[in-house]
Amino acid sequence: METLAQLGEGGPGPWILLFPVIWALVIGGAITLLRRTVWRGRRGPGRAAVEDNSPITVLGHRFASGEIDEDEYWRRLSVLDEQFGRTGRGGAA
Repeated sequence: METLAQLGEGGPGPWILLFPVIWALVIGGAITLLRRTVWRGRRGPGRAAVEDNSPITVLGHRFASGEIDEDEYWRRLSVLDEQFGRTGRGGAA
């Protein structure tokens, strides 16, 4: 009986390289599916959700809508950062 490990004529050929690719796609698909469904609402340590009406979020929305310029944004963010702390990257999480 010939085995897949046999080299030479009658061996598995180059198609054997598809097995790791298929497994990588299956594992990647499972992780993507879990991240979009089950793990969506969970937050890890240090990743607390920012309230929609928190001062830092409001400041981020004002900057994004063009109400304040970049200098004003960073100036106010530094003051808010001292008082409330920042939970997201960029301050507008």
